[in-house]
Amino acid sequence: MEANSSQLGFVLHDVARLLRKRFEQHARNLDLTRSQWQVLTQLARNEGIRQSALAELLEIEPITLSRSVGRLEALGVVERRPHPSDRRVWLLHLAPAARPKLAEVHAVGDITRGEALAGVSEADRVHLLNTLQILKTNLTAVCDAPVAKQEGAGSA
Repeated sequence: MEANSSQLGFVLHDVARLLRKRFEQHARNLDLTRSQWQVLTQLARNEGIRQSALAELLEIEPITLSRSVGRLEALGVVERRPHPSDRRVWLLHLAPAARPKLAEVHAVGDITRGEALAGVSEADRVHLLNTLQILKTNLTAVCDAPVAKQEGAGSA
């Protein structure tokens, strides 16, 4: 099969959408919404993060995260702690009750990834992940740079 790089964005988008859809099908019995488990999994990777920084990381509005954190706090899985030197800032931590929920989410993720990677050899899996990491590195670098003006752009 010939590589057609013009399809890259479409295929990546479709794969990501289908992974989310299948994960959600498996996760229906976890008693958390997709946004809530996203908050928990990012918080597990960034324990003690400022609430505003977590909103940026999740690419959501701070008020949206605040509502989600409030619900997770009510469920007893997230704790808001005051910043030691800035009383306007909240630091987010996982409560002990979050650990079993995270284990359930990780198990569902394992099942979903297993379904997605069925028939893909270990070598191809490693190559795919390495290639995606390179794409991420490339895009991260250029997203921080100004966009070059395209020749003929804006002219009729």
